[in-house]
Amino acid sequence: MLTSSLLVLMMSVPGLFLFYGGLVRAKNMLSVLMQVAYCVCAVGLIWVLYGYSLAFTGGSPFVGGFSKAFLSGVTGDSLAATFSVGVAIPEFVYIAFQMTFAMITPALIFGAFAERTKFIAVVLFVPLWVTFVYFPIAHMVWYWAGPDAIDAAAKALAAAADGTAKTAAQTALDAVLADAGYIFSLGAIDFAGGTVVHINAGIAGLVACIMVGKRLGYGKEALSPHSLTLTMVGASLLWVGWFGFNAGSNLEANAVTALAMMNTFIATCAAAISWMFVEWLVKGKPSMLGLASGIVAGLVAVTPPSGFAGIMGSLVLGLIVSPICFFFCTAIKNALGYDDALDVFGVHGIGGIVGAIATGILVSPALGGTGIFDYTTGKVADYDMATQVIAQIKAVGVTVVWSGVGTAVILFIISVIVGLRPSTDVEREGLDINEHGERAYHS
Repeated sequence: MLTSSLLVLMMSVPGLFLFYGGLVRAKNMLSVLMQVAYCVCAVGLIWVLYGYSLAFTGGSPFVGGFSKAFLSGVTGDSLAATFSVGVAIPEFVYIAFQMTFAMITPALIFGAFAERTKFIAVVLFVPLWVTFVYFPIAHMVWYWAGPDAIDAAAKALAAAADGTAKTAAQTALDAVLADAGYIFSLGAIDFAGGTVVHINAGIAGLVACIMVGKRLGYGKEALSPHSLTLTMVGASLLWVGWFGFNAGSNLEANAVTALAMMNTFIATCAAAISWMFVEWLVKGKPSMLGLASGIVAGLVAVTPPSGFAGIMGSLVLGLIVSPICFFFCTAIKNALGYDDALDVFGVHGIGGIVGAIATGILVSPALGGTGIFDYTTGKVADYDMATQVIAQIKAVGVTVVWSGVGTAVILFIISVIVGLRPSTDVEREGLDINEHGERAYHS
């Protein structure tokens, strides 16, 4: 778990650094690095002050409380539950692992409004967005009482001798089951963050790029990436780091961890090849940027079902997701005219939605999936595809609305206080020299 935490950190620094940095023009390279680095550091501080508490303590179905603010009560002896009864890890390890998820999610959004946003606006956006959008979504999707509490309550019910005792035990079990986030209680499943990270960031990116507006010259002049070499290095680091993201989300080393790792391999390979051939067919040439985009699309899509799907199901998911994301990154974006600079919505938002809904299908034991374990009975629950897919769609809907509305309100407030965009002259000369007083390259 410590290694997985470091792998997820590597996805931000230097993975996202280089992936996004290579995609912008040279005059804005350092602005992207600065934004991501600030985000990682700021969210780390916020996480230990109150973020972990809001995300992973009881309170309401929508957000936790402040019982663990400043990590109150957490010691070296504190344990965090995994997904197996009687198996736990040090709570500090769980805090560190989940912190890396919180660090990268708002940083993903920056790609949507890259090259035309004031740094002070980003400085204000990060703490507001993680507080009012990320922490509640993380709580709604991932907070629950844990396997040990449910198992103990279920065993107490089974052991109850008479009617009064059974009623009391059933009430206790119901209370334990009710101690969960809203989306979790809907029955939706998300192994490693399709809703929490990718749909959340993708929808926020769409709202942000529309509210910030288009880059100067968008649609009229070339806004070419300055270093696709760096972008491919970044994409490769993202892929390696993603094994911490997906396999680490099982919180322990067992067969499910290995399944998540294999799915992360195969879905990504399939999506990369799929994007390459689709682009080759549509545009006449297979580009390296297309291959890199396919890698990320596959990683995004397989995130929610990574510990639930069978290997062949993940392969099919990878083949399917790239044409859909390609369509949104080209035809839909051009038709609607929004400037999602680095295709955050087209890849993370759409890929996350496809993966989240597909999870409800791929978890099916009939398709090689694991099924969903019922801790009250101690076995895999009966599976109904329609019920599970509907639960997944509800989860997507709640995430889209919460992220979209929350992001719009936050950006509106920031636009009133400090404004979102620099002057035209600053934008033309570049954010690096004007916002940060330095250049990435010197001839």
